[in-house]
Amino acid sequence: MKTQQQYPAQFSFELFPARTPEGAAKLPQIAAQLAVLQPKYFSVTYGAGGSDQDGTYETVVRVVEKTGVEAAPHLTCVGSTRAKIAELLQRYKAAGVKRIVALRGDLPATAHGAEAPGELHFASELVRFIRETEGDAFHLEVAAYPEMHPQASNPDIDFEHFKRKVDAGADAAITQYFFTADAYFDFVERCERAQLQLPVIPGIMPIVNHAQLTRFSAACGADIPRWIRLRLEQLQDDKTALQDFGLEVVTRLCETLLKAGAPGLHFYTLNQVEPTLRLWKNLALPMPLQPAV
Repeated sequence: MKTQQQYPAQFSFELFPARTPEGAAKLPQIAAQLAVLQPKYFSVTYGAGGSDQDGTYETVVRVVEKTGVEAAPHLTCVGSTRAKIAELLQRYKAAGVKRIVALRGDLPATAHGAEAPGELHFASELVRFIRETEGDAFHLEVAAYPEMHPQASNPDIDFEHFKRKVDAGADAAITQYFFTADAYFDFVERCERAQLQLPVIPGIMPIVNHAQLTRFSAACGADIPRWIRLRLEQLQDDKTALQDFGLEVVTRLCETLLKAGAPGLHFYTLNQVEPTLRLWKNLALPMPLQPAV
């Protein structure tokens, strides 16, 4: 059975469609600065309830035009139909997209329960639909939750949902961010016991803001260990000290993951260059002399 150590290491960066004219003007330059690091690809997120699918497409096209680096749109099924998804897949194919991050998507505020509105209710159904209609035209990434999806009722049910995505045809997985390496190692061991043969790429969140991290973590179910939380609370009024502390915490996490054989890292950049670049340099990862073209 293929282990995580046997997959080639890859590094990738997540961007989101700009929400303001100023952000839209800056985004190509942000992508260009990160492209100097020669990532495997950029992923581009969507809005809640699928509201920003058009923004995702436009951002994908702009990123590829500006950097020459492959871009992978987040494609969600929440609130959508098979016909709309098929149309969007054709649009991405025409644009030369080869990689997709297939997700259920965030439930609308009016929805209740774990089942999404629309014709496809779960990411596993979306993966299966893409495979049935497009074959191997796309490399499919799916989400993984080492600390359990916040809406799952227990870890076993959550892992079964993940297994269904793999069985439906997922090629690789990107995890929700976490700060406890053992959560990732335990998840990988569960994949190996279940004979799920695919790379599971750790998602990495730089620590730059106490309030923002606390809000994000509460929403996505990512645990902030008590010792980290207490230090962040203590340093929240000292931006430089907080970011220096966060840099050391996340650097040690990444080093631990890579030394143990994690097949790369996926950085949640929040459309900021400096935090990811500082982390990259601290990890002594390759610094190419020329931008990717």
